[in-house]
Amino acid sequence: MATVAQNLVDNLRANGVRRVYGVPGDSLNGFTDAIRKDTEVEWVHVRHEEAAAFAAAADAELTGDLAVCAGSCGPGNLHLINGLFDAQRSRVPVLAIAAHIPSEEIGSNYFQETHPQELFRECSVYTELVSSVEQMPRVLEIAMRAAVEQRGVAVVVLPGDIALQQAVDESERLVRATTPRILPSEAELDELAELLNGATRPTILAGAGVAGAHDEVVALAETIGAPIVHALRGKEHIEHDNPYDVGMTGLLGFNSGYRAMEDSDVLLMLGTDFPYQQFYPKRAKIAQVDIRGEQLGRRTPLDLALVGDVGETLRALQPLLKRNRKRAHLNDAVKHYQRTRKQLDDLATPSRGKRPIHPQYVARLLDELASDDAVFIPDVGSPVVYAARYLGLSGDRRLIGSFSHGSMANALPHAIGAQAAFPDRQIIGMAGDGGLSMLLGELLTVTQNNLPVKLVVFNNSSLNFVELEMKAAGFVTFATDLENPDFAKVAEAVGIRAWHVEESKDLEGALREALAHPGPALVDVVVERQELSMPPAITAEQVKGFSLYAIRTVLSGRGDELLDLARANFRQLF
Repeated sequence: MATVAQNLVDNLRANGVRRVYGVPGDSLNGFTDAIRKDTEVEWVHVRHEEAAAFAAAADAELTGDLAVCAGSCGPGNLHLINGLFDAQRSRVPVLAIAAHIPSEEIGSNYFQETHPQELFRECSVYTELVSSVEQMPRVLEIAMRAAVEQRGVAVVVLPGDIALQQAVDESERLVRATTPRILPSEAELDELAELLNGATRPTILAGAGVAGAHDEVVALAETIGAPIVHALRGKEHIEHDNPYDVGMTGLLGFNSGYRAMEDSDVLLMLGTDFPYQQFYPKRAKIAQVDIRGEQLGRRTPLDLALVGDVGETLRALQPLLKRNRKRAHLNDAVKHYQRTRKQLDDLATPSRGKRPIHPQYVARLLDELASDDAVFIPDVGSPVVYAARYLGLSGDRRLIGSFSHGSMANALPHAIGAQAAFPDRQIIGMAGDGGLSMLLGELLTVTQNNLPVKLVVFNNSSLNFVELEMKAAGFVTFATDLENPDFAKVAEAVGIRAWHVEESKDLEGALREALAHPGPALVDVVVERQELSMPPAITAEQVKGFSLYAIRTVLSGRGDELLDLARANFRQLF
């Protein structure tokens, strides 16, 4: 006779799960002991449950399959919540096993008592408390199916005592993702075709929903004469092998993408939930295609809304379209992108002498030196800016991160999950110094699990992106200084091969060695703190904000900061 915990592990194995990320605890004993006895499911021990959830999210995003994390009762599973929010907002299938206090003590304010079924409700598509043996494995099946079909987080709250009881039902419930065809109606397709056929300056905005539809989107752009702008999560799916690419828009993007949208008379949004309202065109008609109807019109008013899979929709739409012979808008947008691209590339150069290294140069070298199937994982903040602008993503390269939830400290734990899922693939974490230090203990997870993760630290001794936000809003920078150790020495102390780089002339050699090293490696790069990552459109309020920042900085006795700022960014003015 199997216990509930053993049956749970049997079901995970039967559904292709091979790794569970977590930290053990007494309420999880039945579950972890069942994994110990299993020959196929591996326990990946991390140092913090938040890292377990982030690792599972990366695992799920790269494999497309269900990934699992676990936390013990009370504070244990509570630590999962930030990583689970990230997985939920990234729309990846993750199952969390949240162990609970003894069932007879629930409601008594028992030691470590929380109410996980309430805590996780906002960051999940399904959350349920198992109150009796008879509910399992049915609740597990429902949870797995919800995670897989809705592409989100499902949480099973399992009291430790119930996990140890004999299972009433020892069956294995198999869950396989369905692959439905989702198309707009013929009338809606006709209406979209009419809108596009009448456009003289159409532009496409492509998001993560164009995954698997690269060729269809490029063919559409050719037919209607449209430049293709991408959101950050669409970059890896549409930027490569695309003669109509004009870059990214938004706070991390560049001017060519913003301009292609602003100058359009029709904007077609494909599989994107791009959140920043101020970057949408004011005078264009806007149509949106998304597989989730609840997304339609969420960010900007629409003239036409369609529910459909992007690839299926474009294949059905293509025969209804006329080739647009007016190419002025497309040609102008592509030329503008080429000029913008050159300006960006001119910034990615070595620094002179002993000046701090330009972060653009770090990202450019990573792009040149990384393998053709590398997975890049930038921390939220300035590393995301440089990843978005300087990494070239071929069809086999991937770029993942906390792009919707926007959490600090994602690079290292995401890299753990990515490397555990793909032990022979080059996984590169582009870590900020603030993000790395927030979950610094996960360096021990890397060595304990023998994961050959490569970490490149953008070390500017500050919460750099927060400083930029303060400057743009007119605030004197405050509480953003970081007194950092030599991260290379820290890494070496826990068994990771490491390099500390302060001058541009030493950077390429260190990166080459680190990427070629067979085990885990870390390169601590001292980069320019005052580097400005300008958004594509600078508003009057931002100009006013920088002016106020300058005045207040001088008045506060920190005028030397302005000199450093000017010195670091002088080349961006020309």
